[in-house]
Amino acid sequence: MANKLQGENSPYLKQHEHNPVHWFPWSEETLDKAKAENKLIIVSIGYSACHWCHVMERESFENDAIAQTMNKFFVSIKVDREERPDIDQIYMIAVQLMTNSGGWPLNCICLPDGRPIYGGTYFKPQDWQQVLLQIAQMWEEKPEVAIEYAERLTQGIKQAEKLPIQSIPEQYKLEDILQVVEPWKEQFDGKNGGYFREPKFPLPNNWIFFLRYGFLNHDQEVLNHVHFTLEKMANGGIYDQIGGGFARYSVDGRWHVPHFEKMLYDNGQLLSLYSEAYQNRPSILYKNVVEETIAWAEREMLDSNGGFYSALDADSEGVEGKFYTFEDQEFDFLGADAELARNYFNIKKSGNWTEEQINIPFVSSEDQELIKEAGYTEEEWQSHLKEIKAKLLNYRSKRIRPGLDHKQLTTWNSLFLKGLVDAYRTFNYHHYLDLAKAVAGFIEELCCQNGRLLHQPSDKNRTIFGFLDDYAFTIEAYIALYEATFEEDWLNKAKSYSELAIEQFFDSKESIFYYSAADAEVLIARKSEIMDNVIPASSSTFVRCLFKLGVLFDNSRYTEIAERVFANVFPHIKSYGSAYSNWAIQLLELHFGLWEIAITGEDAKSWREELDQYYIPNKITLGGTKSSLPLLEHKNPADAKAYLCQNKTCSLPQSSISNIIELINNKQG
Repeated sequence: MANKLQGENSPYLKQHEHNPVHWFPWSEETLDKAKAENKLIIVSIGYSACHWCHVMERESFENDAIAQTMNKFFVSIKVDREERPDIDQIYMIAVQLMTNSGGWPLNCICLPDGRPIYGGTYFKPQDWQQVLLQIAQMWEEKPEVAIEYAERLTQGIKQAEKLPIQSIPEQYKLEDILQVVEPWKEQFDGKNGGYFREPKFPLPNNWIFFLRYGFLNHDQEVLNHVHFTLEKMANGGIYDQIGGGFARYSVDGRWHVPHFEKMLYDNGQLLSLYSEAYQNRPSILYKNVVEETIAWAEREMLDSNGGFYSALDADSEGVEGKFYTFEDQEFDFLGADAELARNYFNIKKSGNWTEEQINIPFVSSEDQELIKEAGYTEEEWQSHLKEIKAKLLNYRSKRIRPGLDHKQLTTWNSLFLKGLVDAYRTFNYHHYLDLAKAVAGFIEELCCQNGRLLHQPSDKNRTIFGFLDDYAFTIEAYIALYEATFEEDWLNKAKSYSELAIEQFFDSKESIFYYSAADAEVLIARKSEIMDNVIPASSSTFVRCLFKLGVLFDNSRYTEIAERVFANVFPHIKSYGSAYSNWAIQLLELHFGLWEIAITGEDAKSWREELDQYYIPNKITLGGTKSSLPLLEHKNPADAKAYLCQNKTCSLPQSSISNIIELINNKQG
């Protein structure tokens, strides 16, 4: 029999609808039930593409004996972390405070009012059963012990990431940046790229920081490591060499064996990173990564409504990575190309993933020599390689596919939208812009209600209003759309959402942005998201947007709010650069300055295209033939001119983009 999850729309929740556990969705009704029956609550959190979530389900939640214990002593709630990130945020902090680690599946045992008393991630079935029985006994015999612990833990949750008010520095110095960079650089893995750690995550925002820092501060060593890392990732098994797109992370230190799930948010950010890296150092590898990743997303993740789905599972047919791996003999169908393809993708008879005796396609530096020996020029090989990949993709497409999480999240679609815009500006391929505008249309039509953003389109169960990240990344994407098209409607929408976000999320007394809106469901704590993770923090992203909008609209209120929040975070950046990488990017702009490049006249778009052939990471681009923006309003819209502005001062009108580049070079010395 199906439990209370049977009517849910989330693929993750539906995966559990036939468990013998009497699961409930998170709701006021469920919480009231726990209070009325004075039962402890199990809050079990995961997501559809999570491999270890599947394992714990098979081992524990489909186990009749364990289910009987859960049903007798607890009210059990299943939460999709991607659908309710506000709930996940609170219980993740709780588990981190209790265990010094976190991850998914996330399992918290709570008082009937939702305050946590015990938690962890994956449990073996015998351990989970033992924990359940011990805590149920404690609740029956010594409830005061649980209540006292819950009070202390909840106070810790409320204090986590709470920052004291700081004064705004007169200026941010190069020394401030170096204090962030120098200890951070010590983590660089010179052999395999990235950092010395396993598993290895792509962390695109980290490498965008280092790319910009290396360029602006002329640090060739850092720039070389960024490009080395991007090449290693693009050639590794973490990248789908056959179908495009990156997996969430590699379990080893060589980018070889991925955790095979593919997430929309990773790939959106990686589009931005590889497009920007191409501007710095043009590379056919980077161009291929962008083309293939967009092709994958369009082929496998795009809905007819213009929005993208969330994720592809790591597993198919109950086996992790089965869809993406190959036996040696499977390449035989390539005929005359079989041996060359085997060598190029490092396919071995015994398997290159030795633990599983199967092959994960990857490319090594030696393969370039292989191509030369085979008699191909670079152009000939790229053309032939596309043919080989197309044949392999067609062969692989006949397999049973991994599960698709069809949720469409505003935040993740906005990240992918921005990736598409960045790819368009770098490669000038208009199809990428068309896709980006379709995503924006999806957001406006299905993820917006009465002027407010939604976290995802409403379904028959509920409407979830947007969190700060939904606003921050949508605003960021719309600013990017404006800079690519000079269509001011996108900028005005960004401003409108910013006003609403300030009203709903900003605490002027504490100078922080909360993650949930002022009128959102009241949970045991209202949290602020400060630290950047695999996705930049909502606070850092919105603060960066406010700095930009402050310049574009000459709005001192936006700038003042951004400066206040940034000043509170600033002392913490040097303590752990990787966890404050987006704040560190803002620090670069506060020190090195932000170029405002205004372009007027009928040829404004073609001039913008010319401008984007140069790598200028610290710039805002604006222009067109008519505008109400302060930087453009007193300039003759009919004249084809470009202006370089900074700190409320503009150059004389310039008659070419090359003149603008010369001005920048002269000012940078």
